Amino acid sequence: MSSSQSASGGNALLRRGEPLTAAAQRANVKIAAQSLADIVRAGHQLVVTHGNGPQVGLLALQGAAYKPDEAYPLDVLGAETEGMIGYIIEQELENALDHDRPVATLLTQVLVDKDDPAFKKPTKFVGPVYDKEEAETKAEAAGWHIAQDGDRWRRVVPSPKPLEIPDMRVLQLLLEQGVVVICAGGGGIPILRRDDGSMIGIEAVIDKDAASALLASQLGADALLLLTDVDAICRNFGKDTAAPIHELTLDEARKLDLPAGSMGPKIAAAGNFVESGGVSGIGKLEDALAILTRDAGTRILPAV
Repeated sequence: MSSSQSASGGNALLRRGEPLTAAAQRANVKIAAQSLADIVRAGHQLVVTHGNGPQVGLLALQGAAYKPDEAYPLDVLGAETEGMIGYIIEQELENALDHDRPVATLLTQVLVDKDDPAFKKPTKFVGPVYDKEEAETKAEAAGWHIAQDGDRWRRVVPSPKPLEIPDMRVLQLLLEQGVVVICAGGGGIPILRRDDGSMIGIEAVIDKDAASALLASQLGADALLLLTDVDAICRNFGKDTAAPIHELTLDEARKLDLPAGSMGPKIAAAGNFVESGGVSGIGKLEDALAILTRDAGTRILPAV
């Protein structure tokens, strides 16, 4: 049985512009689950990760609206979103597989470095989008950092590099028993290791693609699928001459001029995984199995 890992992005589980409701998320997850179930039915072992940017931002807003000085930190909100989104994916995957395979959600801690430069330069988008004036008003009131996301504006928070997954032993135990595992949601729960070896959470949101690549490498997965809402990587993205690219070497992929806030992190994550010996695919969530079999999306291969 070959092993593959699927990382579903925020735009695949919650379409841009859709309301942040449970019903909207479940409708998209139901579609995603059918595609992911195809991978399992084809005989592959599957690990699923997912984004949480819109959800963690919404929880932060809800907390600030209640009692701003008692709001929960981002690591706790990350754990909440792992449970919330994981529950929906788990249930819909079980339904899609006719309850023929065990599926489990694992809250996953991910170690970061307290001296990571990301803590001084927040870049990770969280929460809903705003027009510039509304974003600036909210930022001034709440002490946020904000940045432009397409033609709108959003809150940004620190996104440190993932270094280690302490829960790897638990994950491996589950996989040995044939469990389909949903883990490292939203990049995992960011934690620090103290001098005495104990762990503590930190205010950050880890990039889901970077965490997924680390996880796939440490698991020794054969393939890493980075699933989103676009068919493939495009040459001349955003122009009339844009055209899909179905296969790239890692060197070719890194030379492309791609959006830093969306496809850029996926190329970086794919590159990290490919360098560890695997093959990575990027494309539409509905095409997950076809990307794995080279019939859709973009495959990124080691340099020839």
